[in-house]
Amino acid sequence: MEGIVTKSTGSWYTVFTKEQGTVACRLKGKFRIKGIKSTNPVAVGDKVHFKLEEGKSTGVIDAIFDRKNYIVRKSVNLSKQTHIIAANIDTAFLLVTVDHPPTFPGFIDRFLVTAEAYAIPVVILFNKIDMYDDALLEKKQHLEKIYTKIGYRCIDVSATKGIHIEEVIALMKGKTTLFSGHSGVGKSTLINTIEPSLHLKTKEVSAQHKQGQHTTTFAEMFPLHFGGFIIDTPGIKGFGIAAIEPNELANYFPEFFKLKSQCKFHNCLHINEPKCAVKDALENGTIALSRYKSYLQMFEGDEVHYRTDIYSE
Repeated sequence: MEGIVTKSTGSWYTVFTKEQGTVACRLKGKFRIKGIKSTNPVAVGDKVHFKLEEGKSTGVIDAIFDRKNYIVRKSVNLSKQTHIIAANIDTAFLLVTVDHPPTFPGFIDRFLVTAEAYAIPVVILFNKIDMYDDALLEKKQHLEKIYTKIGYRCIDVSATKGIHIEEVIALMKGKTTLFSGHSGVGKSTLINTIEPSLHLKTKEVSAQHKQGQHTTTFAEMFPLHFGGFIIDTPGIKGFGIAAIEPNELANYFPEFFKLKSQCKFHNCLHINEPKCAVKDALENGTIALSRYKSYLQMFEGDEVHYRTDIYSE
């Protein structure tokens, strides 16, 4: 039988099939996917083949179909291991809040670079816009300008006030979409607004630390009443870049890639080389300083400081 993995808890997988509904499955023996060193060989969104166990209602997964794409992050504690968040995604929605909790450009850029590397289109949702004062609105507009100029679609939303929710739903119809972001940015609230029948748990953001508390433990996929699926993911504090070589990194910054052919050296790293079109663009303000700083951090493999706000321009 064939189905789609809608939930993974490490050892058991919920597989959705048209014939049987959902079936609890486990993996057949040791399972490795060629070329991928991952903590989880099977991810939410994977299309799999399984067999029902004799005399039981459970199944055994014995094959995974080729993935269209997947989004992966490096485990912060197990630096050589990667974790596949989800597979076969049509669009990833990255939820961003300027405050309460703050989302810094370094985190946004790491998510975008990973999505670019694995061919996943991203839409940035600036949530909680009903809570912004003038200063926060200015910060939001600054960020929005940077990412819109690069080519990313940005939408202002409010999950609690229902602002621009229909615009988001229009982009989700008939597709498999993933929602990601820090804990506390309002993923569960927004998903409940889009699909009220899900009743996902939500928690308040800590006023003291301005950080959210995890309400989602595992990535999980849900069918939508208007067609398609939504994947809710656990809130991410850090987003370690996985499986991208330093000399390839600039290819996943679209505004850097466009200028690549104008650099003096075809293998320019945009750091110390003379006559570099990217550094020239940085000098004249056509490339954002925050994006270049993110590039340098990723290039140097800095997994710590991107969680702090070093990006004021």
